[in-house]
Amino acid sequence: MAAPTPSDADLAAVALLLGRTPQSDFEVVVRSPLGEPVVLRNAPFLHDGTPMPTRYWLVGADALLRVSRLEAAGGVRRAEREVPAADVAAAHARYAADRDAAIPATHVGPRPSGGVGGTRTGVKCLHAHYAFLLAGGDDAVGHWTAAHLDEQAPT
Repeated sequence: MAAPTPSDADLAAVALLLGRTPQSDFEVVVRSPLGEPVVLRNAPFLHDGTPMPTRYWLVGADALLRVSRLEAAGGVRRAEREVPAADVAAAHARYAADRDAAIPATHVGPRPSGGVGGTRTGVKCLHAHYAFLLAGGDDAVGHWTAAHLDEQAPT
């Protein structure tokens, strides 16, 4: 199932945020107070048919910068230590179920796999967990990320 066609304005804004033309269908599911894209929900396949495991993509410049600072300060390792493994596994399962529900039952061929950001276990990317949380997903790592975003002062 393809995502709804984004507007020309959303296509241009997302291309600017990514620094390239998007390679899959998407819809903007979270916007800033000014209406700018913050989180995308990607189709489960790129335009060329390649499986796309990352269902929710954080693109908002401010959020991206803040999460990047947290990751650079060791946030992934900290989240792995501090968030119970069962809660991380549950987030991966919910994420995969959400993405897989968008794949037609008649689909034949390679499918995206893994949970948040394509990972099967543990924490790979705080950005993907935070994007899932902002989009309404129940994600313990996303909650952990939100609680720790302000620890890194701007440089």
